[in-house]
Amino acid sequence: AIILALLYEWVERKFKARLQNRIGPLYTGWHGILQPFADIIKLWSKEDIVPAEADKTMFTIAPMLALASQLISFLIIPVVSVYALVHFEGDLALLAFLSTVYLIAAGIGGLSSNNRFSAIGAGRSIIQHVGYEIPLLFIYASAAFIARSWSLSKIVEYQVKTGVPLIAFLGIGFGISIISLLAFIERIPFDIPEAETEIVAGWLTEFSGKKYAFFWLADDVQLLVGAGITAALFLGGPCGPVPGIPIVDEILYVIYFIIKTVVIVLILASIEASSARYKITQAVSGFWKYLTPLSILQLLIVFALRLYGVI
Repeated sequence: AIILALLYEWVERKFKARLQNRIGPLYTGWHGILQPFADIIKLWSKEDIVPAEADKTMFTIAPMLALASQLISFLIIPVVSVYALVHFEGDLALLAFLSTVYLIAAGIGGLSSNNRFSAIGAGRSIIQHVGYEIPLLFIYASAAFIARSWSLSKIVEYQVKTGVPLIAFLGIGFGISIISLLAFIERIPFDIPEAETEIVAGWLTEFSGKKYAFFWLADDVQLLVGAGITAALFLGGPCGPVPGIPIVDEILYVIYFIIKTVVIVLILASIEASSARYKITQAVSGFWKYLTPLSILQLLIVFALRLYGVI
């Protein structure tokens, strides 16, 4: 998961660079493909500084908690089969909970730093999460209602059996999920919790060395997990239009998974490269005024489709 996440970081950086008339990573490996790996190695070799006034226990736990929550999330996403390595009824709700665990880690990291900029960043992260989580849960509920299951694997299985990806019924939901995913991974225009022009690096300000490397890896795995969930909910996960041969099924599943998630990463990078940062008030009011009513509308559309026997 970590290797794939670092490769996705390279794809994202190269694509955004091209959109902004830059080159991006170039020298480390083929077209700079090893640059994310080099960055992590460099961070691991740097001095690990803990502020004198910080809560050292919480300051140390936060990065590990952030990375662990995302690695566990990846186990619930179907990659080499219709069914994930860990799947059960209600695992979609667990994924929503684990995203909150990452938020808790960010909050702990910011508040335990004993730095005013970190505290502001942590507060912004919590407020932003509250804003996008409600509409996103409505979209999860819409997908679960169609597939008659709160299991991500069962939702993928439903799309395979019917031969119709849920994006056909959840077009509004797909758009909301993309916007919410940008807020979840705190990328432009929703990088408000770590706005470098306002609060240095937000809740990450005091982290360095190995601890910062843990957060860096958690951020990359977070991108992979978010893209994986979106692909599973709307695009059939790792399943493709061509049935696989039993011997090479797993290879085809991985190929389809990578293609779909890379497309989602490129969509995210396109929005990020062409947008400006919102204020926290603009972001939260936008989530509540627009995304929440639209997500409720999407759920009502699903109810209507179910009522008239379309799904």
